[in-house]
Amino acid sequence: MINKEIRVSAPGRVCLFGEHQDYFGLPIIAAAINLRISIVGKKREDKKFIVNLPDIEDTEEFSLAKEVNYTKERDYLKSAVNVLQRKGVTFSSGWDCLVQGKIPINSGTASSSALVVAWIKFLLETAGDKRAEIRDKIAELAFLSEVAEFKEPGGKMDHFSSSLGGVISIHFGDKLKVRKLKNPLKEFVLADSLQKKDTTGMLAYLKKHVLNGVASVQKVIKGFSLVSSITQEEKEKIEKLPPDEKRLLKGTFLTRDLAVEGESLFESEVFDHKRFGQLLSKQHEVLRDYLQISTPKIEQMIEVSLKAGALGAKTNGSGGGGCMFAYTCEKSENVAEALEKTGAKVYIVRVGDGVRKES
Repeated sequence: MINKEIRVSAPGRVCLFGEHQDYFGLPIIAAAINLRISIVGKKREDKKFIVNLPDIEDTEEFSLAKEVNYTKERDYLKSAVNVLQRKGVTFSSGWDCLVQGKIPINSGTASSSALVVAWIKFLLETAGDKRAEIRDKIAELAFLSEVAEFKEPGGKMDHFSSSLGGVISIHFGDKLKVRKLKNPLKEFVLADSLQKKDTTGMLAYLKKHVLNGVASVQKVIKGFSLVSSITQEEKEKIEKLPPDEKRLLKGTFLTRDLAVEGESLFESEVFDHKRFGQLLSKQHEVLRDYLQISTPKIEQMIEVSLKAGALGAKTNGSGGGGCMFAYTCEKSENVAEALEKTGAKVYIVRVGDGVRKES
């Protein structure tokens, strides 16, 4: 029998290595964080969903139907219902829901994906569906609901990070390969610049130019691929591309190689915290200089955190604002205090667990 009240939660995430790689089929390493979004629902006697979202001062209301009509862009609460119904999930009633969270919103920490992951988990629990216990299934369903349903350009990193939790590597491509890595990581300081960003616009721009660059090289060199080692001939061809395509394609290869090196670091017997910090900073340099997704405010915050003793720091997520984070180990308080002086909203975080039902 389904409980009259159901509680679930899902975490945000930081991308350690591999921004803007997942939708090219390239590897990423990400970590869930212990900032979460929660959903508490009470069963109704009718088939209406009333979802209260006080964090954004909004309430959504809709009734169950064979196909719920969308009334706005990225209508995720409804799209999840539609996707699940197409997958054979049956809902017998509506629910009154309260959604609250501590994940920075529209700031690069996957708040929207965490919401969708938690909502999929919640809906599966209400239906008594066995997929509620299968985290990789929840991740796939969340991707379908958030990205595929609205034909958006994003990948699956956020959904798997939030659903599985911990530190994960994901190798995309013809067959998805997700690995749970050991977690030797200590504290981070996550800081929100409070600069809002255009995630979907940034994704679409980068994806278009990288794919255009790949297509241009492939016209001359048939075997050229983002997943293969670059030959000298391919390097020479890349240098002749238009400036944006050349810059973004080179940045994509540099990021790909950093993700591979980062994964090797997690597989080593003794984890090198200092080297990890250095790799984070190298990843930021690529994102800043090649993908050009940093901002003057983010640069100031990174400089301040490193001076305060962080081992490494980088922008987080799609870029153009939002959050950065610093790997701080035992110097979190010093770094947090320094970042607060920049006007940022600061959080001391650790790696967190994945989506779960709360008691």
